[in-house]
Amino acid sequence: MSNLVTFSQANLPSVQSLSTALRSLEKDVAPAGVVIIKMDKTGHWVFGADQTEVEDAATWAVNPFSFVHGFIAWGDGEVLGEKMVPVSQPLPELDAAPSNAKKGWETQVGLSMKCISGEEKDMEVRYTTTSVGGKRGVQTLAVAIAEQVEKDQGKPVPVVRLKKDHYSHKSYGKIFTPVFEIVEWVSMSGDTEDAPAIEAPAEAEVEAPRRRRRSA
Repeated sequence: MSNLVTFSQANLPSVQSLSTALRSLEKDVAPAGVVIIKMDKTGHWVFGADQTEVEDAATWAVNPFSFVHGFIAWGDGEVLGEKMVPVSQPLPELDAAPSNAKKGWETQVGLSMKCISGEEKDMEVRYTTTSVGGKRGVQTLAVAIAEQVEKDQGKPVPVVRLKKDHYSHKSYGKIFTPVFEIVEWVSMSGDTEDAPAIEAPAEAEVEAPRRRRRSA
């Protein structure tokens, strides 16, 4: 894969410090204009106000310097407060949660990605989560990046496909959880060695139908 990966607003620290920062997520259980992406309760990855489904085959470059952790307070479907910092910094100090926060302050982790193939190519998205399964998915990816950086600092960027897993809850039934399936590692400039060319579809190929837009 030879797609160019460039991240906007990337005031990046040294790659050497990346591993330690990312490994902090193993213990800790957006920029303006970035689209919000999430996994809905039915196990579909969706993004934006229209809840558009993500293409199964789309690939995403995860900015390894974008991992954040902190806290969020939710009211009745609205964010009442949010305190997030890079994982290279300690968790922010908390004051009293907003009075209408249903669960008080909840631990939250997140990251940013850029689509590098598919209909949403070049779109940048932000993913944050407070769920146990979501945090586990982010932690797993963070540790994988830390291990990669310890082996090869030249290619710290994971290119992933957005997948899902699930488990059964005795009260809520099937619970879907996010999976970031790593397909390759690239440099911050998107370079790979011996990257295969991506073939264009044949002219006679029928255009794929537009994906459904899901309700929130």
